[in-house]
Amino acid sequence: MTAEATGIKIAMTHTEPLSFAKVAGHKWDVVVVGAGPAGCIAAHALSRRGLEVLLVDRAAFPRWKVCGCCLNPFTLGILASAGLSELTEQCGAVPIGWMRLAARRSEANVAIPGWRVLSRERLDAALVAAAIQAGARFLAPTHASLGPELMDGRKVILRGENHEEEITARLVLAANGLGSRLLLGEPGCALRSAPASRVGAGAVAKTAPEFYRNGVVYMAYGSGGYVGLVRLEDGRLDIAAALDVGPLKAAHNPARAAGQILEEIGWPAVPDLVELAWHGTPALTRQPARPAGARVFAVGDAAGYVEPFTGEGIGWALASGTAVVPVATRAVRCWHPSLADEWVAIQGRAAHSRRLCRAMTWVSRHPLLARVMIGAVAQLPWLAGPFVSQVGRGSRYFPA
Repeated sequence: MTAEATGIKIAMTHTEPLSFAKVAGHKWDVVVVGAGPAGCIAAHALSRRGLEVLLVDRAAFPRWKVCGCCLNPFTLGILASAGLSELTEQCGAVPIGWMRLAARRSEANVAIPGWRVLSRERLDAALVAAAIQAGARFLAPTHASLGPELMDGRKVILRGENHEEEITARLVLAANGLGSRLLLGEPGCALRSAPASRVGAGAVAKTAPEFYRNGVVYMAYGSGGYVGLVRLEDGRLDIAAALDVGPLKAAHNPARAAGQILEEIGWPAVPDLVELAWHGTPALTRQPARPAGARVFAVGDAAGYVEPFTGEGIGWALASGTAVVPVATRAVRCWHPSLADEWVAIQGRAAHSRRLCRAMTWVSRHPLLARVMIGAVAQLPWLAGPFVSQVGRGSRYFPA
């Protein structure tokens, strides 16, 4: 399957290629900053409602991100509700049937029917293409920052390699991920990280031991964090880790820290792990004190993130990007500060609903407890049923 066939190369076949000159001086209904799942699904839905949407991202596409790349039934349901039910199949997503959990001397296999795996390069590029087909305009690589609030909009400063332009938007959506600093100048929107929060790290290996089979998610829990591994649609092995800061510093780099966890569990080492191109994330459990400001809403990871177990992150992002659409539509038509309060309340309820992942994070920080739980699931597989069902349902505050 070629890159062109899967949408990895965004050829802009449904719109003229954008330039800074073409966006300058135009008043947009919505500027979406960040072309990940949250930003793209919001841009797609808002464009289908007839709004003029500009989608920008600081990276050149296609681009890779630290992610487990798992799509659970909740995630797939959101895509279907958006009219994108065939997107993952068109991109070559492959089924996942099992999750293999391991802590020292304990292993268990858990059935996860209806799950898929798809690389972020293909998923994000396809979501951008879907937003463009719906009518959004896309500009990348572009850095965006907020300017002052106006009587009928908000200034946005766009910067490229050799260009800088100011544009106006009736509403801005900050969908630029965990490290988002777009709202830092807004009153009461300072970023807060949970004490002792783990950090994320990931890489992709072109080759890996046959032990890591297609259709299985491997989750290894060790004393310094955990590592997830899964074969992507093209056979590469995606590696995503959540690492404690102390052991990470002692290991000097994420590859060694991840390798130590695999060694501790007794799973085969990934060849040349240290030589892979590793990328990191900020603290995984963090959120702005207030995910909204004057004519700006934070969505997806930028609105708050809890360290996931596996597969939840993409679903949360898509759900947040979908849930903001009705509020954003009203904000474009007639802005009132109470709309920001409404979005803060919605995000607060959704964050509260992530208590399952908070509980799993707590368990993973206690290796003995993790071994006991995994051992119990190995003896009584039905114990994992409620967990799998809850993850597949997602958040009741962000319904699919």
